[in-house]
Amino acid sequence: MRVLLTTYPEKTIFQPMVTLAWALRTAGHEVRLATQPGFEDIVTGAGLTAVPVGRPGVGNWRRLTEAYPDLAEAERVGLPSPYDTAVPGAEGITRAEMADGYREILTLWHKQNNFPLVTGLVEFARSWQPDLVIWEPTTYAGAIAAKACGAAHGRLLWSIDVFGAARERFLALGDGPDPLAEWIAGYGRKYGFEFSEDLVTGQFTVDPVPEPIRLETNLPTLPVQYVPYGGAATVPDWLKRPSEKPRIGLTLGTTATEHFGGYTVSVPDILAALSDVDAEIVATLPDAEAAKVPEVPANARIVPYVPLHALAPTCAAVINHAGPGTYLTTARYGVPQLAVPWEFDEPELARRATVHGSALTLTGDQVSGKAVRAGVLRLLAEPSFAARARELAARMAATPSPNDVVPALEDLVARHR
Repeated sequence: MRVLLTTYPEKTIFQPMVTLAWALRTAGHEVRLATQPGFEDIVTGAGLTAVPVGRPGVGNWRRLTEAYPDLAEAERVGLPSPYDTAVPGAEGITRAEMADGYREILTLWHKQNNFPLVTGLVEFARSWQPDLVIWEPTTYAGAIAAKACGAAHGRLLWSIDVFGAARERFLALGDGPDPLAEWIAGYGRKYGFEFSEDLVTGQFTVDPVPEPIRLETNLPTLPVQYVPYGGAATVPDWLKRPSEKPRIGLTLGTTATEHFGGYTVSVPDILAALSDVDAEIVATLPDAEAAKVPEVPANARIVPYVPLHALAPTCAAVINHAGPGTYLTTARYGVPQLAVPWEFDEPELARRATVHGSALTLTGDQVSGKAVRAGVLRLLAEPSFAARARELAARMAATPSPNDVVPALEDLVARHR
């Protein structure tokens, strides 16, 4: 069959699609990945066939954060409306309030990322005639293109499903204005189909988040094992040798430095606080952040990049921001985590990992060098964290791999095509 994957052009959103794309390809299916012009090298660098459609869009998120700095900063402390209703603390919300949230997030995010893509994606889909379209959960252009050409379609998540859970909450609050449905229905009138709810949440959802951490919904869901892909990578010589001391990873992701003004935690303070711990600290820092460290402690190594799927298995603990890719990669290898989350779904993901018992979380003004040191020492000293982390890793390994879910996807296409 022909399979079209689509996303807006952001690496951290694209990369979780790669292993499923390759599973489909090695099963003998034709696979294309469509996104806006300017992102082709990232797609082809993963060995996939890129289809540039629509208007150039590299830097969408940077452009949005520059245009709406208040929104960007608000996301640094958690989920924006209406997606904040997917997590504890949103009791008493009304449908009108959620509708206002949808209206604002459409203007500031979803329309900005989908409008440049929709027309070209529909044109390509009608020309190529895919049997299946797989889209990341905010690239509604994928659902629109699937409906326009008659393909089966589903979402591929990259984190907990705050989008599906919030949507269920919204619909459960009764009738009233529905800005998201009204926006998508406008494309339906243009391309000849009626609005249906699968245009928002897919005919099915492929979910790589393991069950103890997953945000459960009533949507048809296909669990898949998380297999990390972080781009082209080389294992450095020093990582080929076992560490003589417990190794502690420190990685805070790329979003904060690529799209915001930097980290919300002080790396120099953390390194200084860990300087007397009998461990090897490996910190992955971009050059601009590394330059802020006045003195590298004797027990620390600073590198600009190292593949996390190679580093994590050698670590006794990893300090990170609970970015979904970082969190899931570390969890896959049974490593306890100390989370210092700051934006969008990261606080909730970290909270769930902490409730599970395989992680600790420091948020907001709790984060200090002293607090990070105390958390790391707990992770090293208390065996329950490692035991729970190994249990989670075993559960992830027992989940069907991307290769294993291909037959289920074939069955879903037969049902929905």
